[in-house]
Amino acid sequence: MGLIGLGNMGTAVAERLLEAGFPLVVYNRTSGKADALTTRGAATAQSAGELAAGADVVLTSVADDDALEAVAAEVVAVARPGTVLTDLSTVSPAASARVAAAAAGASLEYLRAPVSGNPTVVRAGNLSFIVSGPAEALERVEPVLRAIGPTIHHVGDAEEARIVKLAVNLMIAGLAQLMSEALVLGEAAGVSRAALLEVMGTSAAGAPFVKYKTEPLLNDDYSATFTTALMEKDIDLILDAADDNGVDLPVANELKTLLHATSEAGYGQDDFIALFQYLRSASPYRDQEVVR
Repeated sequence: MGLIGLGNMGTAVAERLLEAGFPLVVYNRTSGKADALTTRGAATAQSAGELAAGADVVLTSVADDDALEAVAAEVVAVARPGTVLTDLSTVSPAASARVAAAAAGASLEYLRAPVSGNPTVVRAGNLSFIVSGPAEALERVEPVLRAIGPTIHHVGDAEEARIVKLAVNLMIAGLAQLMSEALVLGEAAGVSRAALLEVMGTSAAGAPFVKYKTEPLLNDDYSATFTTALMEKDIDLILDAADDNGVDLPVANELKTLLHATSEAGYGQDDFIALFQYLRSASPYRDQEVVR
């Protein structure tokens, strides 16, 4: 089995596979990212093509459309017929469809399997997969996916998983924005941040996202599990998909503006919940002492 892409998510996925005892070959353009995995038993390849030539299942976890299409081209050029290419990335339906066509031309199976969760969720064994593609290919790789996370939603045979993933990310971005605005309002009125977050978490709005962002927000810890820049990239994908399907998404348009402004203010590589810091910095109470 091979895994291409050792960013935050890819590294966590590799750790889960090694813990489950799968023989694993990894490749990343920056080779040093594989060092910690090789000490745990992973082998390394010198290129995506070298990895794909010896694998029955190839997982990819990369940043964007260009990266996926580049590594997929290398995989398609050398992989054996019947190899299952399974992409875990968040990319556009259009780029994914081009990869699907190339895979079909080389007699490869192709699964779109974007994930719902962050590296902490992966390491806890709670990751969810949103999968579309042939059911028989999913059956082949299901033991691999379940070693990473327990929940698999098979939502169609083509690009449906891409749309579902973008829809979920739109909701998460919206929750981050609403949480940020609620905290700005509460703090400006003298409400303890801790008290407000506690009420949020036990209210009808208390989604899992609210709960796992509570501690970082209390500690002003904006270490990225998913950066503002990446969330802005996903909103761009969402808006492109909306255009392709002839629908208007006014909240998504506003989120694009706010995420871009947050990045421009210096929070691009911070976690996207830094929307709160951006809004707070622009508010009249920014210099007053607040109660956490």
